Amino acid sequence: MPVFIYWDIISCMIGNDETIESQADILCKACGLCCSGHLFIWAKLRPSELDRAEGWGLNVFRSDPSQRGFSLPCPLWKGQCTIHASPHYPHVCRAYKCKLLKEVIGENTSLPNALTVIEQVKDMIQELKKLLPPSTETNFRERLVAHLEPPEKANHSTLDFRLKADELLIFYETYFGVKDLIDKPDEEPFEGGDNFLPWNTFHEKTNKILGKHGDFHTKI
Repeated sequence: MPVFIYWDIISCMIGNDETIESQADILCKACGLCCSGHLFIWAKLRPSELDRAEGWGLNVFRSDPSQRGFSLPCPLWKGQCTIHASPHYPHVCRAYKCKLLKEVIGENTSLPNALTVIEQVKDMIQELKKLLPPSTETNFRERLVAHLEPPEKANHSTLDFRLKADELLIFYETYFGVKDLIDKPDEEPFEGGDNFLPWNTFHEKTNKILGKHGDFHTKI
C-alpha cells in the first residue's frame, strides 16, 4: 500500500489531535524490524522477565548473567506485536528507540517520511532474501553476515548481491543507528574476477546510495 494512502487512513482513524507518542507507536507497529530479526540477533531481558518470556514461547537463554534474553525473530511478532499493550511487555522492547524513532519523536522527521524509509528497507530485505542461499537459520541478520563473512565468502558473492547488501547496511546505519554488522576487509587480497568487486572500490561506489534514495530527514 503506498505510504501516502496508508498515512491518510491513519489520520482518519486517530484524528487531528494525535500526539508525538502515538506517532511513535504507529511507527513501531508498522516497522517490527527489531522484533523480526532483521536488525538484531537477540534482545536482553531482566531476570524477573525470564520465566514469563519462556511461558510466552520465546527462546530464552539465561546461563550467562551478562547475556540473559531471547533470540530473534520473536514468535510473538505476527505482523504486529501481539503483547504490545500488555503490562508485562518486556522492558527492552518498551525502552529501545532506534535512530529513526528518535527523529520522529524529536519532530525532525515526519511520520509519513519515516514510514517511507521502513517501506524501502523492507523492499531491500526482500530483494536480498531472494539472493541468499537456502538456510535453516531464521534470523535474517545471521544469514546476511554468514554470507558476507569471512572475507573469502564476501569476495565470491555476486556483484548484485554485494551492491544490495551494502545499500541495506548503509540504510541500517543512517536511519536506524545499527552498524558494525560486518568487518569490511579493505586491504584483503582480492581474486574475484570481472564479476566481483573488492570491498574498498565497492564501498566507494555505494557512498552515493543515500543520495539516490533522497533525504527523508525533512519535515513536511
